[in-house]
Amino acid sequence: MTRFLQQVVDGLASGSIYAAMALGLVLIYRSTNVLNFAQGEMAMFSTYVAWQFTAWGVPVAPAILISVALSFLGGMAIQQTIVRHVDHENHLAVVVVTLGLFLVLNAAAGWIWTYFIKSFPSPFPSSVWSLGEVRLSVRSVLTLAVVAVQMVVLYVLFQRTKLGLAMRAAALYPANAGTVGISAQKMMMLGWGLSAALGALGGSLIAPKLFLEPNMMFAVLLYAFAGAALGGLDSPLGAVLGGLVVGVSENLAGSYIGWVGSDLKVLVPFVLIIAVLFVKPTGLFGRPTVGRV
Repeated sequence: MTRFLQQVVDGLASGSIYAAMALGLVLIYRSTNVLNFAQGEMAMFSTYVAWQFTAWGVPVAPAILISVALSFLGGMAIQQTIVRHVDHENHLAVVVVTLGLFLVLNAAAGWIWTYFIKSFPSPFPSSVWSLGEVRLSVRSVLTLAVVAVQMVVLYVLFQRTKLGLAMRAAALYPANAGTVGISAQKMMMLGWGLSAALGALGGSLIAPKLFLEPNMMFAVLLYAFAGAALGGLDSPLGAVLGGLVVGVSENLAGSYIGWVGSDLKVLVPFVLIIAVLFVKPTGLFGRPTVGRV
């Protein structure tokens, strides 16, 4: 039983990383109706910005806050200069643009900061709690707490505020939003800014566990997409729970299914997702789109 609980705890630690990135994907999807394949690279680039400030002598917590603020502005700038000129009805064009952003940001980070691995300081202590024979990382617990706070904030934003409702309306019905006084472009610009800021915070929480290098977010983004799809792309709660389920299922499969091992455990979450989507295509907490004829 101790081994099982330890594997679950370690899976939750990994899942908190996936959940942090999945929240950014859900935010931009709900506010712009776009799947941003560059979300991971935007987070990676923002984390390098935070690292640069720490290299200049700024304490890690203020460095992260500065990076979050700059990322908010950068996300809005990307939407205004690049994304707004793409026909959102053409989903392939949007995918190509976000993939292009992925490549540009990856190459830019390597060019500016090189591809050598860097150590990113954690804002949280590295101590460990012992619950019986189960060891629990304080850093993982606090990361999960931050993710939970983000989830609550996003829920309140989209369900309880006029701004959140306006963002959702602009994402779903951009052509009609203007008739009720909502600027679709401003709402989408704000959505990209918030998503970039959320990604910057997530990247800064992830980097101390993975080490900082330009390709660090690739695998994380795949798992984050898996978690968001499992929980539902329009549900912050679903994104968090989906990310945690992905982390735990991957860890348990690698430990208890002999033929899976460490090499094939990446397949387990995706098999689980396929099974769930067969039963509920919108994900566990996703809502089907309802329209009037």
